[in-house]
Amino acid sequence: MKLIFLGTGSAFTVGDDNYQSNLLLQSDDNKYLLLDCGSDVRFSLFEQGLNYNHINAVYISHLHADHVGGLEWLAFSTHFDENCKKPLLFLPDEIGPSLWSFVLKGGLRCIQNESATIKTFFKLKGIKKESSFRWEGITFKTVKTLHVSSNEILLPSYGLFFKIKKTKVFFTIDTQYTPEILMKYFLDADVIFHDCETSKVRTGVHAHFDDLKKLPVEIKKKMWLYHYNPGRLPNAVKAGFRGFVKKGQSFTF
Repeated sequence: MKLIFLGTGSAFTVGDDNYQSNLLLQSDDNKYLLLDCGSDVRFSLFEQGLNYNHINAVYISHLHADHVGGLEWLAFSTHFDENCKKPLLFLPDEIGPSLWSFVLKGGLRCIQNESATIKTFFKLKGIKKESSFRWEGITFKTVKTLHVSSNEILLPSYGLFFKIKKTKVFFTIDTQYTPEILMKYFLDADVIFHDCETSKVRTGVHAHFDDLKKLPVEIKKKMWLYHYNPGRLPNAVKAGFRGFVKKGQSFTF
């Protein structure tokens, strides 16, 4: 099993040097699970020699465009290619209705001679609140994170905790700096991939490098950082981390 970072940048990353932080899990028999499907995924897939017809399944963590902005492209591309099967769509129940109603419906509902639904394009696999799903023999536990809240309304966002063979992996996806919430996963994991803001001006919706530096040494030494801002990066290794993940970097389990 291989984990491939199609990109490692923040939501507004531009240029040829990086893409948004979307990932691929490649099984031993070359099936692909796309972990989020952002706006530039068709370009980041192409750079890895892949296309929509390689994607067997998709997991969606939350509704920001760098995580769902490529779904319309994937839906239309696979739907109108007679050689493609519907991709599996693993989707937390908490965000399912909003994904269709507020993100996808405007573009996808009208196709020639048909009124479409999300099931027209995807084989939907709902995930109960803070539950799990299985793909290629691996159980993925969804972990609710604190990412963005507006007027006391929390935008649902879910990281993933899973085990590949003997390696336990925690992937935060998008979260604020909340060690009091995530510490049990930090301690249990063998490898951690944590989103990390590196800009001078903090947004408050991602963990910042200066905050993550405060984590215990035993946590940092198994933590890789991604979802960082363009520009010069601080020395993550000197600060005790494994480092910043680079675009196209892969991890084999």
